[in-house]
Formats: sequence, C-alpha cells, structure tokens
Amino acid sequence: MDMSVLLEPEEKPPNINEVADYHQDICRSLREKEVQYKSRAGDVKRRPDTSRSMRAALVDWLVMAGEEYELQSETLHLAVDYTDRLLSSSLLQGKLQLVGIAALPLASKFEQSHPPRTAELLHISENAYARKDVLRMEQLLLKGLAFDLAAPTIHQFLAQYFLHQQQANSRVESLAMFLGELSLMDADPYLNYLPSITAGAAFHRALYTVTGKSWPESLIQKTGYTLESLKPCLMDLHQTSLRAPQQALWSVQEKYKKAKYQGVSLINPPEILNLQ
Repeated sequence: MDMSVLLEPEEKPPNINEVADYHQDICRSLREKEVQYKSRAGDVKRRPDTSRSMRAALVDWLVMAGEEYELQSETLHLAVDYTDRLLSSSLLQGKLQLVGIAALPLASKFEQSHPPRTAELLHISENAYARKDVLRMEQLLLKGLAFDLAAPTIHQFLAQYFLHQQQANSRVESLAMFLGELSLMDADPYLNYLPSITAGAAFHRALYTVTGKSWPESLIQKTGYTLESLKPCLMDLHQTSLRAPQQALWSVQEKYKKAKYQGVSLINPPEILNLQ
C-alpha cells in the first residue's frame, strides 16, 4: 500500500487584526485600555532622578538591545510603556537603568516565543547590575504595574491602521514604524498624547511622504480622528523627524537604515505637511 502523503505548503499564520469578526472588538478594547494605562508626562518630568536626556538614553539602549536579539517591535514598545508607567507612579529613585533592563526581559517574556536570557542583557549593559538585582526589579515592576502587561501601544494601533491602505505598501509601514519609534525617545511631548493619536500622526506622515495620500476617510469614520485633531501631534512628530539626523542618540536611525526596513530613515521629510 502506498502510504505517501502530499504535504500542503506551510501557510502564513493568520493576522488576528484581519479577522473581521474580531476587528471591532479589538479596536474598542484598545481605545478603552489606552486611557486606563496612559502614563503622565508631567509625573515623569518631575522625578528628580530622571532627566529627559537620561530617559532618551535608556530608550536608545532598549532599541539597540532589541536589534541585538532580534526582538519584535511590539516588545520594544511594551518595555518603554512599562518603564514610563512605573516612573509615573513609583517613588523608586536612582534606578532608571535597572528599570529599563528589567522591563525588556519582562516584555520579552510576555511577547516573544524565545526571550533573551537575563545574563545576555546584563552583558550588553556592561554588567552594571547583578542578576538578582534584575529579577528583584522585575518583581517590583509586576507589582507596580498590577500585573497589567497587555498595554495598548503605538505599534498595535499602527497594525490596525495599516489595514486601511487602499493597497498594502511596506514602505509606508516601515516609515510609520520608524516615526513611531522616534516618538518613544521623548516623554515630552509624546506622553501627552494617546498611543492611537501618535500612531495616527505617524501613519498619515508616512502615507503622505511615500504616496502623497492623506489620512483615509475610512479611519476618520472608525477612529473619530480627523486631520485637524491629529495636527498637534503631527506637527511635533514632523519636528522630531527633522531633528533626528542631528541627534547624538542614533539607534532608531541606524535600525531603520537597514534593507529589511527599506532604509526609510534616509527618506527626506516633506518640507510642507498636508493638513487638509
């Protein structure tokens, strides 16, 4: 008896964002939770042990570590979210770098199939802390976050918005992701905006830069955001992207110069934004 079996080609796993039955529920849940989990820029700024430059340097390190271990973009966004949420609620002082070093493996364990080992992260942080310090900080993070790890991020909202392109365009998507990660570098002004707003500004800027098109009508209907409501964040993001090539912290720029992101960090920003 011929027992040979013809195997079907391996199919790409379905994207849950593209499942119509769940799409509305996902959007509604993300919008509700982003308000619940929103960090407060003022609280982060008032911390005596956390300057703007110190936080930016930490995020730059998180981007570099994410690339070193090929972590998903969502892991980076979650690690920054965990750090900001703890900083905006905790009295813990003098431990900013340790918070970030602990936030990354915590986000990795939540998001990745194979998270990097703590020893590996300590190695690229020049062994500034002992393993027991990181594990203890992970416990403090979990307690400070009340174990709420599934926070909505810019990356999650971008995944929703990408479904509203008339035709899928990977260059638009890479540029929007680049702009979204640039916004992570600055608590002020971007913690003043909800992730859905920052994601909307990043998507419109990318869409306009690459295709000349604007924030689509379908997203106006779905989100309630018009270009006018996105304008403050859009202007801030435009200024951030103009300054980016001159910044001393370069990890986001270097990451998006790579071929897999189609070198989008090298694209010149438009001189005039379309706000109509």
